[in-house]
Amino acid sequence: MKTIILRTASNYMLPLLLVFSVFILLRGHYLPGGGFVGGLIASIAFVLHAFANGLEDTKNLIKFHPGFLMPAGLGISFFSGLVPVLFTDKSFLTGTWYPHHLPVIGSLGTALFFDIGVYLVVVGVTLTIIFTISEST
Repeated sequence: MKTIILRTASNYMLPLLLVFSVFILLRGHYLPGGGFVGGLIASIAFVLHAFANGLEDTKNLIKFHPGFLMPAGLGISFFSGLVPVLFTDKSFLTGTWYPHHLPVIGSLGTALFFDIGVYLVVVGVTLTIIFTISEST
């Protein structure tokens, strides 16, 4: 379904959906949302672009295989769980917070980095599955 309206709309919607996914990621730090939902929204943005412009255009836009996001996200999430063990006397995956308040983000803690890791894993897994299914048909 490559209509001119869908192609044009998807080119404008891609950056908006990606910004919205980051908003949901950061919002989940204090309210419902977070890495999983934000990652799904980012994946939906790329899937919409692939439907409208073709899979090859979307792959050229991403510039690397989305499967590389999975180990990066797992590493970030694991390290965020390991920070309390290494730098405090707390157990694995205990929330540790930076003592100062940051302007846009608020309180910076290991929970945010865990959510960023989940975000990357979800984007990587979802796009790898969708791209693999799209290539086989």
